[in-house]
Order: sequence, then structure tokens, then C-alpha cells
Amino acid sequence: MRQTTEAFRSRYRAAIHPRYNPWLHGAFVLLFGVLAIGAFWSSVHQVQALEWLTVPLTLLFFNFGVYMVHRHLGHHKKSFARMFYARHAGDHHSFFTPGHMTYDGARDWRVILFPAWLIVLHTLAITLPLWWLFAQVNSNVAGLFGGCMVFGYLTYEVFHACEHLPPQNPLTRLPWIRQMRRLHELHHRRERMQERNFNIVFPLMDYLFGTLYWEPETAPLTDSRTPMTRMQHTVDIAGDPIAVLAYAATVSRWPEWHPSSLKIDGPSGALHAGARFDEDIHAGGREGHLRWEVTEYLPGRRWCARAQGDQGLSLLLTYECSAHNDATRFVRTLDYQFEGIGLRIANHLLLKRRIDRESAASMLALRDMATRHLALAGAHV
Repeated sequence: MRQTTEAFRSRYRAAIHPRYNPWLHGAFVLLFGVLAIGAFWSSVHQVQALEWLTVPLTLLFFNFGVYMVHRHLGHHKKSFARMFYARHAGDHHSFFTPGHMTYDGARDWRVILFPAWLIVLHTLAITLPLWWLFAQVNSNVAGLFGGCMVFGYLTYEVFHACEHLPPQNPLTRLPWIRQMRRLHELHHRRERMQERNFNIVFPLMDYLFGTLYWEPETAPLTDSRTPMTRMQHTVDIAGDPIAVLAYAATVSRWPEWHPSSLKIDGPSGALHAGARFDEDIHAGGREGHLRWEVTEYLPGRRWCARAQGDQGLSLLLTYECSAHNDATRFVRTLDYQFEGIGLRIANHLLLKRRIDRESAASMLALRDMATRHLALAGAHV
């Protein structure tokens, strides 16, 4: 059964052991890491100039290792790393999705931080043997290497936690963290998670291996001085959630079922995040033109797009699907606002009632057209 992000979060939180203490979890990782770094660096004395190169080289090595593990084990199922894949691609990427990238409380750290025992394993099973090998040649290089390996681990944990902080936290305004938060948010898009932005602290390996992807943040639609009008309609459609959402997200078909959509100029097929298209509309008794951008597509679960129109019109459209009995429960949420005072008054007095009627009618038309389309598609399989 496909679930919405909120449904998955509720289920995940309910499964967390009642004795789990997020503060103890974080404190143990931090304390163990600091003590391990201190132990490794305590063997360092009178470092020569060339020996200091161990620091950047070790951090580069750690950056490479994290990149390879994240890319090849975190998003591709391997028999020897099933637990890591399930925890990362399964839990973490289901808990944090575009539009739901921040944690709500400290207990959510359970799905952000690595298990507490992993830093012990990283230190004893990976770092310590390599430290011993380097120590046979140069104790300063060995000490710097060991400390930087654990420091890299702590840096990863801290940056990853910052990338899921609520946006009002002052740390999110720091330039480095702000940029990495954006890269990580793009990585969490379903269609990019296996291909882009695997680095967490510094995107060097993404750059070198050609997996770095960037697009600027879209300015928020909402303005505290101009509240948005929200309309939400629900309909049950016969069919699988993946197929139903794919049909609704195929914007070239909107004129088939939405009475306000006159013409679409854009790609065919279900559109993924980042896709853009134009639409001519006749809504609320007035004609207009919308410029759309898709912001999220989670197959079978959620599709979001935002638009800018004539005379200061802004829209945010969300489709959400979930399995319900033998059908799909389809929820359409439309948020919109006008900048001009005249249109805001007209919306309050007249337009929103017309738009609401048109939206309700579109849901019935969507149900009929999607059912017919999916039945025909099934007949040709």
C-alpha cells in the first residue's frame, strides 16, 4: 500500500522504542567521537610541514568514501548491505520528501543520525587498523589520519542534521549550510535520489563524477499580507495509485477533464520535478495564462506544481493519492492568491465560488476520464 509522507511518518514514529532518547543518542556519538579524536591526536608531536598534508588528504579520502557508499549502497540494493539500504532509501527517503524535509521533534533524529554503534564500528574496524598501518611508518601521519577520519564522521552527522533543520533555525542561514541544504533537498526528489547530489558536507565528488545538480530555490508563493484561498476536493478513482497519479500528472491531458483548462504547451507524459509548461485557462469567468513549474513528483503518492499568472495570480496545486479499498483516493488541493486589491475583493465576493464549482466538476470528470483511460490501457496490456 502506497502511503503519504505524513502517514509514513506516523507509522515510523509509532515504531520507535519508547525508551529511545534522542539526546542520549546524539550525546554518545559526539562524546565518543571527541574522545576518539583526542586519543588519535594525542600521539601527534612536532608535526612537519609535509605531514600536515595528511589532514586534507584524509578528509578527501573520507569524502570519496562517503560518496561511494551513499551512491552505490544507499540507493542500490546489495545483499551485503541490505540493512543500510532499507534504513536509508526506505526509511530516510520516505520520511523526508520534497516539501517535508524538516524534522518535527527530537525523536525524529532516529531517522537522521546513524545508529549510535556505527561510530564505534567506524573507529574500531576501519580507522584503527589503518591507523596501525600508518603508525608503522610515521606516527604523526597515523595520528592525524585517525583523528580526521573520526572528525569526518562527526562532520557528516552534524551537516546532515543541519540539512533537516526547520528553516527558521539560524544555522540554516549560514552560507555553507544553506547551499548544502538545497543540494540535499534536490537529492531527495524521487527521480534524482539515485543519480544526483550524494555528498553531504562538501560536493567535491559530485562535481568530479558529474553527479552534481543544482537549481535555484523558487520564491515562496505565500505572502503574509495576502492570505491564500484554499480549495480541496476528494474523489475515489478505480485504479492503482501509481497509474492514477501518472494520468493526473500528464498535464497535456488536462483539457480532457478540467473545464478551466483550454490549452497546454509543454512536454507529454507525467511531468517530474523541474518540468515547466504553459497553460491557457478560463476560470472563474475570466481568461488567463499560467506559467507552471513542477516542484515534486512521488509516483503513486504526491505531485505538486506552482504557477504564476496574469495580474499577480499565484497558484500552488497538489495531488495526493493513497490506496482506499480497491480504488485510489485522490485529493486535489488548490491554493491561490491575487496581488491586486480589486481582484482580492472580487475573489471574496464571486470568483472563489465559481472556481470551487469548477474544481468540484473537474474531479468528477477526472474520475470518469481516468477510469476510462486506465481501462483502455489495461485492455492493451
